[in-house]
Amino acid sequence: MRDQFSRFTILGAGLVLALSISATNLRAEPGQQGQACGAPSSIDDGWEIASPDSLGMDGAQLCGIAARLKQRATSVHSVVVVRHGKLVFEQYFPGYDQPWGQPEGQHEFTATTKHDMRSASKSVVSTLVGIAIDRKLIEGVDEPVLKFFPDRQAMKQPGWEAIKLRHLLTMSSGMKWDEARAWTDPNNDEPHLTFEADPIGYVLAKPLAAPPDVLWTYNGGGTELLGNILERVSGKPLETFAREVLFQPLGITDLEWKAYKNGKIAAAAGLRLRPRDAAKIGQLVLNRGQWNGQQVVSADWIAQSITPRFQAIGYFGGTLFYGYQWWMGRSLAGSKEIKWVAAFGWGGQRLFIVPELDLVMMTTAAQYGQPKEGLAAIDILSNIVIPSVRDAR
Repeated sequence: MRDQFSRFTILGAGLVLALSISATNLRAEPGQQGQACGAPSSIDDGWEIASPDSLGMDGAQLCGIAARLKQRATSVHSVVVVRHGKLVFEQYFPGYDQPWGQPEGQHEFTATTKHDMRSASKSVVSTLVGIAIDRKLIEGVDEPVLKFFPDRQAMKQPGWEAIKLRHLLTMSSGMKWDEARAWTDPNNDEPHLTFEADPIGYVLAKPLAAPPDVLWTYNGGGTELLGNILERVSGKPLETFAREVLFQPLGITDLEWKAYKNGKIAAAAGLRLRPRDAAKIGQLVLNRGQWNGQQVVSADWIAQSITPRFQAIGYFGGTLFYGYQWWMGRSLAGSKEIKWVAAFGWGGQRLFIVPELDLVMMTTAAQYGQPKEGLAAIDILSNIVIPSVRDAR
């Protein structure tokens, strides 16, 4: 899950982070002062705003989020909550960050500040693949990967002819890939996406460790292939295609999709969005592909994407499942188990979709390389946001 070339600065960053955390890190954004705790700002971005209490949530309980974060001494930058399709809560906190392509250090965050999504970008790529299939640019998930790379046949390794798009989507291609090592480890495959002159060629030349559908291995290289395939079938840069078919229909105009040092767009990790815009992706999934009555991506694709297909062994414990670049898990609220769908990004970027409660929660953070990365988000979701729901859907 660690995505970006700046991670070799983690040790120094951790020291800065430890020194920077204080009570002032948990003040509300300037635009919210004088408003009710967590009251969303009106910035004309397509969100309808409502109070939590008007939609069956305990607003006073949500106001405990900042204190909870302070107890854990976390580096969370934002918490955004949506219920029944309306924005009901947002809170932003200043703190240390390592934004892609910008100086690391102390940063302010507000409703209009873009934030790295890191590997949550993968879930967006999955949505774009579904749109490409809906538009007949791709026949389906059983298309062979090599079909899209006729110019790369000379570098294929034995067994690659069996790899299909669905294997890339579920990270079950079987290619020999390891990005769980230190960023400076020469055996870590992920840095090669950054500095190889031909990162797509690097991925396609990887040997297989197992046949497809046998092993689940976290693999950003497969997502890079999906991003390149989208460019090939659409005839457009990935960001241009994404803007036209996904972001514009959602009313998302302020975004970036960053490139690696070699100039290649980082499909697996480079997306930067406002947190409340990222929450729109969650609402799109919750609405089975619809936004404001428009079918942006088919309901069938959403259903396929969030169907558990593999146990995500080795990542965030043993209770997570993986679909088409989406995670599935659960929270225990009181004595009740609540299932959710999520996009995860390195550093604590978390987008949670809770269908049973008609709820979306987005958090951004700077927990890069921390052993308990992302736990603040699941803590807030499980112990404050879900319990704050007072009605049944």
